[in-house]
Amino acid sequence: MGHILIAEDELGLREFLSEALEDDGHRCRQAKHGREALDLLRRQSFDLLITDLRMPEMDGMELLRIARAEQPELEVVLLTAHGSIETAVEAMRLGAFDYLEKPIGSPLELRLLAGRALERRQLKTLATRADREAPQLPPLSYGDPTMERVGEALRKVAATRATVLLTGESGTGKEIAARSVHRWSERANEAFVAVNCGAIPEQLLESELFGHEKGAFTGATKARRGRLELAAGGTFFLDEIGEMRPELQVKLLRVLEQRSFQRVGGERELPADVRWVAATNRNLESRIASGEFREDLYHRLAVFPVELPALRQRRQDILPLAENLLAQIAARLGRGRLELSPEVRQHLTGAPWPGNIRELSNSLERAAILADGTRLEAAHLFWRSQPVAAVSPDPSPPRTLAEIEREAIEAALAAHDDNRRLAAEALGIGLRTLYDKLKRYRPG
Repeated sequence: MGHILIAEDELGLREFLSEALEDDGHRCRQAKHGREALDLLRRQSFDLLITDLRMPEMDGMELLRIARAEQPELEVVLLTAHGSIETAVEAMRLGAFDYLEKPIGSPLELRLLAGRALERRQLKTLATRADREAPQLPPLSYGDPTMERVGEALRKVAATRATVLLTGESGTGKEIAARSVHRWSERANEAFVAVNCGAIPEQLLESELFGHEKGAFTGATKARRGRLELAAGGTFFLDEIGEMRPELQVKLLRVLEQRSFQRVGGERELPADVRWVAATNRNLESRIASGEFREDLYHRLAVFPVELPALRQRRQDILPLAENLLAQIAARLGRGRLELSPEVRQHLTGAPWPGNIRELSNSLERAAILADGTRLEAAHLFWRSQPVAAVSPDPSPPRTLAEIEREAIEAALAAHDDNRRLAAEALGIGLRTLYDKLKRYRPG
């Protein structure tokens, strides 16, 4: 249950709101104008503020600005008379959770709205607690000039509201870069919400992004808020944006242009007050040329494009990065301090690392499991479960690219017990791309 402050100059309405919410088990305090409400906010802790838009002493808009500036975690709902909807929408852009139009006929709508606002307050509190308890983000760079320039660019754009598009090979750390932009921005105390567009089935992705109303489709037995609503005021990270189907790209473009959206099956416009960061390991220009990605959406996303270099292009970072990863792995395995032998260090700096940081981390974890002592040796790094057969001349004709691709896909699926999401990650492709290829290689 929540602690709610009601600011309303009309006594009858104030009492009605308080009684309706207290019937749901909430604790309510009342204020007859904005100035009294602000005094109470500064002396007590509240989860939700419900305020009239027009009041003496201090109106609802001014109260909203001051309250959100002093208590960013506070949720605010505005009460507005008919004809003031534009002002209420502007208030939502300033951080209000929602608005309720007067006259209020039934307490049910009020209770549902208060419940949703308190739910978001709880989610934000849990996210903040998890963020405090989670280990600090690893540094983007360990001194390599190539990555230092990337970090400098991200710090500069983080101070703005510009949309960021992160590109680069799979495993280069695009989510860490996105989280760094969030940490360095003015929205750092709000939620960071990530959606992997390639890992969610096409038919569910729209509902996952925007939410849905009750009865919007078969199985929608109740209304559900989407990830975009949960990210309100914070940062919304769209990973693998290149895997989004064209029909949904059109809807996303509208959200970016209008800064508002509708739930699936809904008619009400909700504000999209988020900082947008997108990422892809695909060449979006080539997908535009093939008609798989909208050019207008690309330009909306690529306001500030940043390419993350492959690990082989930032070799000065490899050893310190490996030592950082190894320390995390040792802690996760319950081991003491582990170190790298000279042979291992030499190999790490010279290897091509096509899987980038993800491949480096997997190699180190496998070696750490095999190591009996405190040092990782070359034998641990190069271990294979089966001995490699001796190479002999192969009189057979060379395999086609399609055959090689099919073998790689089947091997990845076998290695991950037919888990297609994990197989797609190992192959460095999107889940949708893997499904398309399986249709070709596994007809019927």
